[in-house]
Amino acid sequence: VIPSLQGDASSQSPPDLPSYIFKERIVYLGMTLVPSVTELILAELLYLQYEDSKKPIQLYINSTGTSKDGQKYGYDTEAFAVYDTIQYIKPPVHTVAVGTAWGEAAMLLASGAQGHRSALPAASIMLKQPISSHRGQASELEIHRQEMRNTKAQMVRICGILAKTLKKSEAEVSKDLNRPRYFDAYGAKEYGIIDKVRVWS
Repeated sequence: VIPSLQGDASSQSPPDLPSYIFKERIVYLGMTLVPSVTELILAELLYLQYEDSKKPIQLYINSTGTSKDGQKYGYDTEAFAVYDTIQYIKPPVHTVAVGTAWGEAAMLLASGAQGHRSALPAASIMLKQPISSHRGQASELEIHRQEMRNTKAQMVRICGILAKTLKKSEAEVSKDLNRPRYFDAYGAKEYGIIDKVRVWS
């Protein structure tokens, strides 16, 4: 998507790469899912639907979900918002893991259009349950534990919607979420998170 430059390249301004990538209907998730990132992803998806309601959108994913290095940075609802928008808009969303797709990001990878969910050969995909970082009084902790159970149930429900592709029951997905489960690109294909591994010729 890098444009060709005419004349002396040294005399021209560098291309605005994000704009060129967006023009090609590519949305890039390259950070943890925090509100500002989610807001941008949703705005791009909705705008691209407005621009063309039939042409596919490419969602490239290199994200550790809502946490990184065991530290919680965003809410799980950030991922649910992106998931719901992918299902809501009319253009099919083709998902591609280009580096890391962990936790909620793996769920988004699996939520792409059937037959169009892929990963590059060196991609790392990981399923896990939500991380709790809440501290406080016992009553507050119990409320938070209930919230975490509801969040996990929501993630399992979404995975249950994808059960035909994952070839797993909700009970199996719930069990797999109990501890981190890592896949390389080929393992993710076998599990059903993606449909194909992209190999550069």
